[in-house]
Amino acid sequence: MGRDEEVVMRVPTPHSALRRLDVLVGEWEMWLVGQDIGPVRTEFAWLEGGVFLAQRTDLAPGTELPEPWRSQAPFPTVTLTGYDDSADLFTTLYADGRGVARTYSTSVSDGVWRQWRAAPGFHQRFTADIDTTHRIVKGRWERSGDGEEWATDFDVTYTRVGAPRPS
Repeated sequence: MGRDEEVVMRVPTPHSALRRLDVLVGEWEMWLVGQDIGPVRTEFAWLEGGVFLAQRTDLAPGTELPEPWRSQAPFPTVTLTGYDDSADLFTTLYADGRGVARTYSTSVSDGVWRQWRAAPGFHQRFTADIDTTHRIVKGRWERSGDGEEWATDFDVTYTRVGAPRPS
């Protein structure tokens, strides 16, 4: 191959199970329920021809965070979700503006989006209901020190951009 020839990089074929994540693709506004924090802009988009789903989240212009969120805010965040066909399992890699990096197991099935991780001293899980119009997602993050007793960390609502914000 000569120096002036363009190299065309091909992309892998996405596994059909990745279509379960299509419901998340698009632009969203995230609100922290009960704390009236938002909007936080969130976008889900396919990468590499649809073999990975990227989620990018950051504060919308003009969004102010109250304490303790201001000093602990993770924004911006990025996740990459891929699929393991041998285990029928999605894995999500997470990184944020504080330098935190984590790995979560993920599922989207029957209108429910879940993420979870078991780490020594800090277990986390997220469960969210996706409404039938795919315009509103209501969820809850929980934490546990031992994986047995769980406490609510915070509730969130995602509203697809262009959809009315639920009351």
